[in-house]
Order: sequence, then C-alpha cells, then structure tokens
Amino acid sequence: MFAMALALAGGMPGSAAAAQQHGEITDMRVERTPEGLLLSAAWRLDLPSLVETALYQGIAMHFVAEAQVLRPRWYWSDRMVARATRYLRLSYQPLTRRWRLVQASSAQDLTGLGMALGQSFDELPEALAAMQRLARWKIAEADELDDERMYEVSFQFRLDTSQLPRPLQFGTLGKPGWAVALARRVELPPAEAAQ
Repeated sequence: MFAMALALAGGMPGSAAAAQQHGEITDMRVERTPEGLLLSAAWRLDLPSLVETALYQGIAMHFVAEAQVLRPRWYWSDRMVARATRYLRLSYQPLTRRWRLVQASSAQDLTGLGMALGQSFDELPEALAAMQRLARWKIAEADELDDERMYEVSFQFRLDTSQLPRPLQFGTLGKPGWAVALARRVELPPAEAAQ
C-alpha cells in the first residue's frame, strides 16, 4: 500500500513532465554531396517560462545542436561514423533591451576568444527564429561514408544546463521547466539507391 502511494505520488509529476513538450523538429533533410554529408533542419521551440524569465533577468542560455551519423549493425550497437556539434548562446542585455545570439563550433569559442558568429535582435521572437534553423551544415566528410551502406542520422537540439550559473544548476535538477530537448532520426539510404 505504501509503495503504491509512493509510486503514485512520485509518478504523476514525472508522467506530466514526460508528456510536456517544448517544441518539435518540423523539417530535417540530409544530402550526400562531393564535399560531405549536409544536414538542413528547422524546428519550433517554445521556451519554458522558467527559461524565459531567467533570460529577461540577464542570464545567458546555452543550447547545443548535435548530429550523429550512425551505421546500424544487427550484431552489435550502432557504430558512430561522424559527429558534429554547434553551440549557441542566447542572451538579453537589459540596459540596451537587445537580444544577442552567438553561434560557434566549440563551447570555448562562445567566450569571444575564438571563431564565433554573433547577431543582435530587437525582439525575442526574432532571435528564436534565427536559432531554429540550420542550412547545409556539414556533419561528415565524404571519405567517412561508404556509398554502398545505409546510415542513420540523429539530430538533437537541447538546452545545456551545465553552462548555467552554479546556483541555477542545482535548481534545475528534476524540474521539467528546464528540460528542453528535441530529437529526430532519419535514414540515409545508400548512394546508389538514392539515385
């Protein structure tokens, strides 16, 4: 009886959190080219109110877009052939009332010491619109792929809570309002089958 009550008390918030959605990947295309494997994707992201409130208080939010190229194997776990990661930092400057989006290929580049692309916006929806798409992102070199094999491409976009200030990191544990993660997987047929 006690175990059932405990399961109900602990299970209900978890099931509500699992059912809560913060967006979806609306489009995902992968194409083989002589230069390599290119990924184009678009998604709809609904920022949870906790994240939006923190942004308006001047706390930068870090997001990670990650793509993996996997070769399915029936006898073992899938083999990762290639992996590409893009890091994004969204911040709000309360004094100027402007939004800043910085994109880089490594987390260290977001600090301003490396190669990063920064854009400024007047409104949050404009910054989110720029953040919610990727066009022809190279995720694998051409020589990493065998034209006769089938691959799976896995894409994930998530909020990186490990980059939050330490007091907020502890406050995010187990809270569904901080859980922002979108994922999708598509099959990439052999090059001969695609033609």
